[in-house]
Amino acid sequence: MPFDAKTSGPLDVSPLLRLLSGGTWQLELAHERDSHLVIWITRGQGRVLLDGHCRGFGPHTALFIPARTLFALELGRQSIGQVLTLGEASPCQMPNMPMQIRINDMQEQARLNALFDSMLRELQIGDDHATRAICAYADLIGIHLQRLWQKAPENGKVTAARRLCRAYCARLAQDSEGRFNMAGHAAELDVTPTHLTRVCKQETGKTAAALLTERQLHAARRLLIRTALPMRDIASALGFGSAAYFTRFITQHTGETPSALRKLAQKEAMPRNPRG
Repeated sequence: MPFDAKTSGPLDVSPLLRLLSGGTWQLELAHERDSHLVIWITRGQGRVLLDGHCRGFGPHTALFIPARTLFALELGRQSIGQVLTLGEASPCQMPNMPMQIRINDMQEQARLNALFDSMLRELQIGDDHATRAICAYADLIGIHLQRLWQKAPENGKVTAARRLCRAYCARLAQDSEGRFNMAGHAAELDVTPTHLTRVCKQETGKTAAALLTERQLHAARRLLIRTALPMRDIASALGFGSAAYFTRFITQHTGETPSALRKLAQKEAMPRNPRG
């Protein structure tokens, strides 16, 4: 199949900390994205919620987060790394499952560093062949991650609790319209709310209700900042019964009204006057 850059969607390499532009909530609240992410952490530490489980990570950790996968990422102050962003329609071949891999072998670390450096050089070149070259390097990264995953200690036996929490997180990512509350999700998974809450707390450190709240809050803040939709339309899109209930929800969890959050984001996005 010939390479077609027009159908590839987002294809970009950027510094890790760029993911935090606009506020740490964009990473730290449980959410999903419409692009695949390959995150290569070369320095620092933190915690990641991924694949229905929360674990710490240190330097030389590779994360693969497929599009539409619920995740959250807490980065320490000293964290440094690179992020490859790929659209779902990209012709680049990526793994079909979430991955967190600690890479201790220095040769393997050097290989990933070289692939990311090559993609950055292609971005700087920016000619007619750059996109195809970046995708080729992305293919190599995908192959490399799958080879590492086959022998990674993280790729071990999955417990029943982990499978349940994974299924719940998948449902949260798919329920963009907020049709189900926590008890509704539990019923669909054929477990009691109490059991689901206990398992989520065990696997992620957060209750099932807290994960649902984080997902709703992230989606709400994203729509407030990135669209001009009226509050009532955002409330309806996310399954809130009314604009008033939506406003109470946002105010309770952020300390600001939805209108205030929107105005603040617009103010921060305005170019600064160098003479100011």
